[in-house]
Amino acid sequence: MVIDRMSIARIAANLGVAWKTAHDAILASAAELLINDPDRLDGVTTVGVDEHVWRHTRFGGKYVTVIIDLTPTRTGTGPSRLLAVVEGRSKKAFKTWLEAQTQQFRKAVEVVAMDGFTGYKSAAVEAIEKVKIVMDPFHVVALAGTKLDECRQRLQQETLGHRGRSGDPLYGIRRAARTRAGLLTEKQHHRLAAVFANEDHVAFEVTWSVYQRVIDAYQAEKPATGKKLMTDLIKSIHTGVPNGLPEVRILGRTMQLRRDDIVAYFDHPGTSNGPSEAINGLLEHLRGTARGFRNLTHYIARCLLDAGGFMNRSGLVGDS
Repeated sequence: MVIDRMSIARIAANLGVAWKTAHDAILASAAELLINDPDRLDGVTTVGVDEHVWRHTRFGGKYVTVIIDLTPTRTGTGPSRLLAVVEGRSKKAFKTWLEAQTQQFRKAVEVVAMDGFTGYKSAAVEAIEKVKIVMDPFHVVALAGTKLDECRQRLQQETLGHRGRSGDPLYGIRRAARTRAGLLTEKQHHRLAAVFANEDHVAFEVTWSVYQRVIDAYQAEKPATGKKLMTDLIKSIHTGVPNGLPEVRILGRTMQLRRDDIVAYFDHPGTSNGPSEAINGLLEHLRGTARGFRNLTHYIARCLLDAGGFMNRSGLVGDS
């Protein structure tokens, strides 16, 4: 199950036993030998936290909080691994898990990477005495990109009076606008230039430039340079933005509120919630392998076995 990521149904068929027989034996052994290992959380200094949808139904809670060990990716010593899956996606869910860990574990955690949800931030700050919160670059860029889309959609309605359609200038460049300027093709450059040439689209051009400045800060060769670019950007859009740029005004206020968390990334380069998203992808694949789960306890155990980093443990492959 750990090495080949086989489903319990397939393992049971190969062994010639009932599903429940294989399930009970496998999970009991897994809990004893792997999941409940008292040393499993040793050495964790960087944690990632994110939400995850464990079942796509209208009934019952479908969200869980996934907690990831980002230490190996931050230090370049290996892949990230899943530490825990907690029912719910709230401050309480994350804080309860943190407080259930040993004081030694909490003292060792230096950095927590997350998206823009303030509940996770509050939980980390309250449960860990000295911790640095890092807002993940992906979510910062996505935040700026969302405001760019909202600006484009607003101008679309104001200038043409309807939602984007094929042939509408603002609708035709929606993907090119979300692309980093240095990666645009010549054709995309021309299409964007044509849109910017229209005086009715000035707000969109300004918002696009802000979006590109966010990307440029993260793409800077040196962290110190990126930090200065990001700090200057937040300062420039925090106050004094004209009323004709409502999306930029809102973005500026939001980024100012999380300024320390956004800028902290440049003091801790490599601390990204990207590996958390990758593990989310692994769990999506797991759910497909098992054709869905109905029991959350079973799902959590399977998630830990699939993404808990046990396959990299010394001797596991040889013992199998």
